[in-house]
Amino acid sequence: MMRSLFSGVSGLKTHQTRMDVIGNNIANVNTTAYKSMNMVFSDLLYQQTQAASGANAATGRGGINARQIGLGAKTSAISTAITRQGSAQSTNNPWDVMITGEAFFIVSSGTGGQNFFTRDGSFTIDGAGNLVMASNGYRVMGWQVDEETGEILSGPVQALQVMNERNMTADAEATSMANAAGILDKNDPAVHSKTGLVRTLTVFDARGYQYTVKFSTHAMSKDGQYYVQLDDITDSNGVSLKDFYNVSDISQIATFGGGGSLDPETKVYQTAQGVTYVPTTDATGNVTNQSFKVDYSFEESLKGFASNPIMKLGGNTVQVKENSIADGAAMPAKVTMTGKVTLTKDVLQNEYKLTYDDKDGAYYYLPDGATAPVKLANAPTAGSADVTNWQTVLSKLGGAVTISAETGTNKPLLEVNDDGSVTVTFEAEFDREDGMDTATFNLQTGKFAKTLDYTAADDAGKKEIIEKAYGLVDDDMITYTINYITPDGHASVTKDEKYNGNMLVYDTQTGKFSYIGQQEQDAAILDFAATATDMTGATVDLGHFSDVSIDFSTTTNVNNGKTSTYSYDNGDGTSNNNGSGRKPGSLIGVEIGQDGKITASYDNGLSKLLGQIAVAKFANAAGLAKAGNNLYKTTMNSGEFDGTGMDITSDGEGSMESGVLEMSNVDLAGEFTEMITTQRGFQANSRIITTSDSMLEELVNLKR
Repeated sequence: MMRSLFSGVSGLKTHQTRMDVIGNNIANVNTTAYKSMNMVFSDLLYQQTQAASGANAATGRGGINARQIGLGAKTSAISTAITRQGSAQSTNNPWDVMITGEAFFIVSSGTGGQNFFTRDGSFTIDGAGNLVMASNGYRVMGWQVDEETGEILSGPVQALQVMNERNMTADAEATSMANAAGILDKNDPAVHSKTGLVRTLTVFDARGYQYTVKFSTHAMSKDGQYYVQLDDITDSNGVSLKDFYNVSDISQIATFGGGGSLDPETKVYQTAQGVTYVPTTDATGNVTNQSFKVDYSFEESLKGFASNPIMKLGGNTVQVKENSIADGAAMPAKVTMTGKVTLTKDVLQNEYKLTYDDKDGAYYYLPDGATAPVKLANAPTAGSADVTNWQTVLSKLGGAVTISAETGTNKPLLEVNDDGSVTVTFEAEFDREDGMDTATFNLQTGKFAKTLDYTAADDAGKKEIIEKAYGLVDDDMITYTINYITPDGHASVTKDEKYNGNMLVYDTQTGKFSYIGQQEQDAAILDFAATATDMTGATVDLGHFSDVSIDFSTTTNVNNGKTSTYSYDNGDGTSNNNGSGRKPGSLIGVEIGQDGKITASYDNGLSKLLGQIAVAKFANAAGLAKAGNNLYKTTMNSGEFDGTGMDITSDGEGSMESGVLEMSNVDLAGEFTEMITTQRGFQANSRIITTSDSMLEELVNLKR
């Protein structure tokens, strides 16, 4: 009977312990990263009143079991659901970090202090710039950055100081690398122009000042060959460094390759379009004189023609006035040109300030000083006031333009069309250009032709023959020399071709890049001089500039509809964009990546690695001992911490997420259910005691 009393007492004690565990779980239902606990019961010692006996074959009696009376219950184990992930709670605080997986943050109580472990990622920055736990100020441990390489220095964990003075700003850096990328189309008109295909590159000097480098790319005569030359370098105000440093040429500041020349090439050329070969022969048929009759454009024949706006508007309608000069006649001192241009209703209303009346299909004009608008006739007749008014309105057309009715037929040279547009048929008179007095009118082409005599030509005349007779143009880079002209008008011409800067060569079969500058070379150097001498003789220090290696290997020479897309960008083109250069920058943000790496962002576009949060894993995480304040410490049954830690992503099973905290993993429904069973168990054990007490009372009452 006394045994049952003590069994009830042990049951009360164990259920009270279980209730303590449940109460602690419920109390921590909102504790960050709290791991719920669970208690397991086991039975207590047993008193044996009779031992077990085995079967006796001799007597034929069977065996009997031992007789044991239990002495109650005890606490077998209290386990922690330490590996069960809690739910995520968004905080939008970049310093709040949640671990996914079974790892633990490593924190330290101070210099030389003990390392603790936690799942609580509610961090903050203290006054010294250290990353610490917000609850107790314990410093978060991890790995620092190698200042020379910018990479993480893994090893024994150290406290992370992320907001020191060094990390608040980013130093300026001179550009040292750049890359060219995209398509260089051989049919792009720009690469065949004198100015070339112009592209710019932004670079920085060591002080963070920005400059624009202007390059031009030019096609050479051989397919797949180009040259890239440095044209200019300007500062952020658009001032050329040539002028800023008062030097005679930009090459004193920087150079891009040394240039060179191709081997002279001799070819036979046919006469150009619009050229007639006119040889003179003697009685035996031998050519005694070689001449070319060459058509000249109106821009070359007439003074002021190219700058006359009405001529541009007239386009291909502009021609020599019909019957004003006979075929083969010498070019007169003054030439009358005619043409036609159509001005839309929008242009007339907006630019010429006319008002169009849709009802009568006519325009109205307000002369200077007038109070009422004047209607402009749709087809003014010769000598009418409408002709004068239209002439005044359209004076913006420029040049000696006459708008009138055609003599004799009275056919209008200005008409308002049904859609409100106005067609103007005009005349304009021009003086002939100097040197065109020997030109004659070519009725078939409608242009003026001039005879060029090869045998009598001097050097300047030969240049003109090259340009006009064979469509070849001398410039700074290409020089043509006529060796001889055959009796049928073909010319043997030697071409000397030079280039500035670096030669850029592509494989003509694939269009892939071959080299720049020299064979097997992917990059060319924009080479800044250390010093320069200005035009006063003073020495200019250029040491703040850095040479820039420009990689062309990703460019291609393929068809892109006559449009080139290739361009320059500073940096090497990798994710880190090494060597891009930058201005000084200020810190604008910090973020923690999934691998625990802390990265700072600066307003100059730089991203800088500040450190990495390390984590620890244990063979038996449940064996860690709770140290309060959401902390754990190692025990003999958890496994030891090696002092180095690990990258949380190294095993592919864990990660970190910033702006999020791990919530408690307490299951309230389960806890309340266990609370009910615990309460009932406690009640049942209390009944053991009261019943045993009643039995003892009856025993005492036997003697009265």
